[in-house]
Amino acid sequence: MSASLPKGFPKPTEPEAIAVKDYPGYRAVTYTYQGQVQQATRVAFDPLYNHISRNQIAMTTPVEVRYTDASAIQVETPSQAEVSFLYPDREIEPQNIGSDVKVTDYPPMKVVSIGIQGAYSWSSYETHLQRLQGWLQAHPEYKAVGCPRRLLYNSPMTPEPLKRSEVQIAIAPVD
Repeated sequence: MSASLPKGFPKPTEPEAIAVKDYPGYRAVTYTYQGQVQQATRVAFDPLYNHISRNQIAMTTPVEVRYTDASAIQVETPSQAEVSFLYPDREIEPQNIGSDVKVTDYPPMKVVSIGIQGAYSWSSYETHLQRLQGWLQAHPEYKAVGCPRRLLYNSPMTPEPLKRSEVQIAIAPVD
């Protein structure tokens, strides 16, 4: 990883492992993208980078991508993504927020996560999302409670075979 994790974040899930993980609440700057979501991180980079630069906020890893109009229980190609740079600490208060981004506080969450090593391809996302869906079917004690997300840990300059990421689904225990 080329940058540090936000305060209290767990380490990345090992490649091909599936784990239930707890995340603390966190603050992020987010760019909302409509269209071919495979392009979302590329389009979002400049507005997000400009925000953290203007506000002198350290870069962290991972970059988060939420597929806000996608289902956690079936694979489909969404048309909207929220791409976020995560603040190192939830207490950071930005002074300059551009009209093309928003700052959001996210509550603590429990997720089921699968670790990935390799290119950040759309087919890899779909394959790993399907594996998580299979895990949810095999673990009826949990239910999906949010849209799928990806956590991307490496810079664009990292060779594709070495890149690390995760696909995650927010979950809650079934009552």
